[in-house]
Amino acid sequence: MADLESIALSIIGGKRDEVTADVQQLMDDGVAPERILNEGLISGMSVVGERFRRNLIYVPEVLISARALSAGMTLLGPLLAAGGTEPEAKIVLGTVKGDLHDIGKNLVTMMMQGGGIEVIDLGTDVSAEAFVNAVVSSKAKLIGMSSLLTTTMPYMSEVIQALKKQGLDDVKVLVGGAPVTQQFADEIGAAGYAADAASAVEVALRLARQAA
Repeated sequence: MADLESIALSIIGGKRDEVTADVQQLMDDGVAPERILNEGLISGMSVVGERFRRNLIYVPEVLISARALSAGMTLLGPLLAAGGTEPEAKIVLGTVKGDLHDIGKNLVTMMMQGGGIEVIDLGTDVSAEAFVNAVVSSKAKLIGMSSLLTTTMPYMSEVIQALKKQGLDDVKVLVGGAPVTQQFADEIGAAGYAADAASAVEVALRLARQAA
């Protein structure tokens, strides 16, 4: 029998078909889409994030759970939009110019979506201009930048400077990636640093609340 707990468990287990069936059943039964999202999908993905942070599961398992989450969101999305449900935060995300790595960024995208954050994914090799334009058009107050190469890390500072030149000082910048450290984030003036995809969600939500 479909219920919110079964959806959460199916997310944890990465059972996409079960998630789809249960979400549809609860929608048909008239359960509020916000409850399905928060008490089913996000509840399950929060457990996945915590297990990932504690190294109890690894990237493949997280990706499977994220795909199950995405299947549920595909069904819920139109209802949430029609009901005027606002995400808790909105972030422009991308791998910086000169860097084509996207596995980590994609994982962060899925974890953030599972945490109730709206993600505007610009992909890889993203220029400062593209970040700025996306922030202006979307009115997002957060930017997430990823770099996997030490040679592209300095470009993060260029993006921050470009934001300042456009008077977008209120936009909070979150950085991450294998070679990136808290010290580097402090040096370039980033508001936040995340060592992994799970903590990126927590940092993004904290920065969003500060910007509100």
